[in-house]
Amino acid sequence: MSNTTDRGVDEGHDRAGRRDHDATDRAVTFQEDVVRSPIARWLLSILRIILGFFFLWPFLDKLFGLGYATPEARAWVNGGKPAQGFMKNAEGPFGDFFKNIAGTWSDWLFMAGLAGIGIAMLFGAGLKLAAWSGTLLLFLMYLAEFPIGQSGKGFTNPVFDSHWLEALGLLVVAYTFSGDKLGLGRWWGRKVGNGILR
Repeated sequence: MSNTTDRGVDEGHDRAGRRDHDATDRAVTFQEDVVRSPIARWLLSILRIILGFFFLWPFLDKLFGLGYATPEARAWVNGGKPAQGFMKNAEGPFGDFFKNIAGTWSDWLFMAGLAGIGIAMLFGAGLKLAAWSGTLLLFLMYLAEFPIGQSGKGFTNPVFDSHWLEALGLLVVAYTFSGDKLGLGRWWGRKVGNGILR
């Protein structure tokens, strides 16, 4: 009798758990609700991973001086200034603004941004917050180089450059919930819902 009772209680808990899980799933938007094509879902997930590595790699390079854009002598761990150098060399109409605000805090904020955006994109969780943070970071970097067509750095367009494409890419992968495939997006979505933390 007790075995039958225990089994009935367990089945009741299982059914209740499934109902709670189903109710949570109905309240959360998942990638397949937004993107119907399986190929598109794969491509968006691959784009997300590439963008994540695109942000995380400069963080590692600037932190340790891996010899790509940052030589070892200018690594952050060796006293380098990853954001200040860029900001203090800003020219154009916004040059003075960036030179005036450059400081140690900007190095910390810049590096935290690169790491946070890169990790969020690679893991597929917190994409909306990472995408808007990344868009702001890219916009500020764009302004520091503005006007882009006259800096002698090989730009081929007077208005648009890769900062625009990267920002749009971040927003697209966030709002198509690309972290649901090859990432933790589905699990994270059930925890936080559809808000900015998604």
